[in-house]
Amino acid sequence: MENRLLPGFRLGTYMIDNPLVLAPMAGITDLPFRRICKRFGVGLMVTEMIASRAVDMGRERTERMAELGDDEHPVSIQIAGSDPEFVTEAARWAVGHGADFVDINMGCPVKKICKQVAGSAMLRDEALVARVLAAVVAAVDVPVTLKIRTGWDDQSKNVQNIARIAEDSGIQLLTVHGRTRAQMFHGHACWEDIGLAKAAVSIPVIGNGDIVDAESAREMIRVSNCDGVMVGRAVQGNPWVLGEVHAAIAGLPIPPKPTAAERWLIVDEHMRHLVEHHGIRTASKLARKHVIWYSKGLHGSAEFRQSFQVMTDWQQMMDFAAAYFLGLGESCIRHELSYAA
Repeated sequence: MENRLLPGFRLGTYMIDNPLVLAPMAGITDLPFRRICKRFGVGLMVTEMIASRAVDMGRERTERMAELGDDEHPVSIQIAGSDPEFVTEAARWAVGHGADFVDINMGCPVKKICKQVAGSAMLRDEALVARVLAAVVAAVDVPVTLKIRTGWDDQSKNVQNIARIAEDSGIQLLTVHGRTRAQMFHGHACWEDIGLAKAAVSIPVIGNGDIVDAESAREMIRVSNCDGVMVGRAVQGNPWVLGEVHAAIAGLPIPPKPTAAERWLIVDEHMRHLVEHHGIRTASKLARKHVIWYSKGLHGSAEFRQSFQVMTDWQQMMDFAAAYFLGLGESCIRHELSYAA
């Protein structure tokens, strides 16, 4: 297409024609959430991070986290850990659970993960990074990918070194979140640092960080020359942003904001998937954050949130949510969203 920004790339046996990737987010990107996001143009799915030690323990929750949908391929199961033995076993386990690719997390900034010398803490030990990556690549027959940050802090950025180590180790795709570990999720993502990784290697590089709409996606691509775009926190309660970014990448017209009825259809479908996957008890807890996110920035959302968060009966929660979302007039919802964007 003449106005297409990104041509896509090949990853294993898959051609990723639409290089829009849903970011793995702990406690959020479960199967119900990914099912919703898939319909808005995501070309590559990644599960939430699964600790290699949790795989070794064989927990029921871990099995549920790795459950994949028949319609979401190509999909990657993301694993984390610093012990090559545990990480390789987790990689084989992921392939056994149907993963088309195995993604290794070396970007998580959360303290409890970094205390285990996993996630972004590994960026401080380049030799360890090389050992873990080489071990996983040798252990599985599917492509192995890697997600990193730009370094531990501003004084120790090593995104280029890690990118080269990844390519030399056999990693076939690299995702770079343009923040250091020290930044956590604060400040601005440095898209120029993503560009440094892109310039250092020949494998595809996905850019991540501060993509909130079509325009920010276009600007990241311009600044970094990345091969694909990963969207994370902006999707919470707003999967429609994926449609915007997909349109920008594909050179298509930007779709309009959802009407009140269209918004409720997605909320209702998401809640049904939650019950099917987790059961009503867990779904009720998860709904309190997801439904609230869906209402963010809309007329009367503060009052709605206050009442919804104290409800415990599933049917009452759904009836109350339906009345709220369907009661929003189209002009009202579009007006409010223009301020929330």
